[in-house]
Amino acid sequence: MIAGLDIKDIVELALLLIATGALSGFLAGVFGIGGGAILVPVFYECFRIAGVPLEVRMPLCIGTSLAVIIPTSIRSFQAHYKRGAVDTAILRVWWLPIVIGVVAGSVIARYAPERLFKIVFVCVAYSAAARLIFAREGWKFGDDLPKGPLMRAYGFCVGILSTLMGIGGGLFSNLLMTFYGRPIHQAVATSSALAVLISIPGALGYIYAGWPAAANYPAVAALQIPFALGYVSLIGAVLVMPMSLVTAPLGVRAAHAMSKRTLEVAFGCYLFIVGSRFVMSLVGGL
Repeated sequence: MIAGLDIKDIVELALLLIATGALSGFLAGVFGIGGGAILVPVFYECFRIAGVPLEVRMPLCIGTSLAVIIPTSIRSFQAHYKRGAVDTAILRVWWLPIVIGVVAGSVIARYAPERLFKIVFVCVAYSAAARLIFAREGWKFGDDLPKGPLMRAYGFCVGILSTLMGIGGGLFSNLLMTFYGRPIHQAVATSSALAVLISIPGALGYIYAGWPAAANYPAVAALQIPFALGYVSLIGAVLVMPMSLVTAPLGVRAAHAMSKRTLEVAFGCYLFIVGSRFVMSLVGGL
């Protein structure tokens, strides 16, 4: 028995996390997302089985997701950049407001109630699902991205919401860029770079935010060093990262070789199901 689990349970959880890493890495390449929309729900179920208290379970999922996104997003960005698809002009405008938003989100994570993380995840998951399933090419806010304060405000919102959701920001930046008429492949490639900007300070912020958790829950092995640093589960990250690094370039190759409409609908349905799972958690406390 380890942390209340027998060897069979541990092996099953490990295999689930490895498979999740493969899927999240592939989607990181295809959609330019960090994979957090896949990682957070799976981490949530694994940490529930491992006995992590409800009060800290969601932030632990989010912090671990951001840590995993770091190498995955770097690998995805490198592959897209080699193809010349990244819009560096957007990066120059957004990098500072995004980092400020990430810092703000990390501060909120230290003091916010656990329900807030679920509410943010549900709202964004449902919104993104609707966009992916029902949107058409004619749905636009304008012919090009705005200039000045509005553009920087978008960057700040991408940073803070991504940090509270444990995602790399690709859901938001993809939505914004395509709604302003940018080609989907450019949106995907640029989003992979934004995931790097979000995940590194975001993971560090969750380590800081969750540092008191180990002392507050001394009986929970999953929160103690060497199993975790703050709200980052080292075991979860180590199991997920390798396969995500292997499959991210495969996703990039697929993104540039196929129409993504079928994948968009499938991913939108997945987000709807995941959002519904967290609605059940909010209502029933599961």
